[in-house]
Amino acid sequence: MSIPDSHRDLLSSPVATLATIGPKGDPQQTVIWFLSDGDSVSISLNTDRQKVKNLRERPELSLLIVDPANNQRYLEIRGRAEIAPDDDYAFATKVGQKYGADLKMYDGPDDKRVVVRIVETKVIAVHIG
Repeated sequence: MSIPDSHRDLLSSPVATLATIGPKGDPQQTVIWFLSDGDSVSISLNTDRQKVKNLRERPELSLLIVDPANNQRYLEIRGRAEIAPDDDYAFATKVGQKYGADLKMYDGPDDKRVVVRIVETKVIAVHIG
């Protein structure tokens, strides 16, 4: 699967909404920063956050990117999380460069980060009107 050209520009949007499945089976949504490389989308997450715990237990997820200029145009990427350590903050630094932030400032001294790469299973591109 791939992201259609009609919605590829949304991969440069400022934020997306990540949906995971919580410990009781309920959905949890969080607005997040992300990076894309071609059709691949990855996220830097602090391992102390609930969404990382959710993804380790149940890797199914959905990422929703709404066009900031037209809320009736959006891209949803459904898939599974592939989680890898980011102990040296290499990926977190790349995310920080996109957003003009140092992600270490959001973490405590003993916190760790992971890279969550979305392995897509379904892409839904919508434009109403």
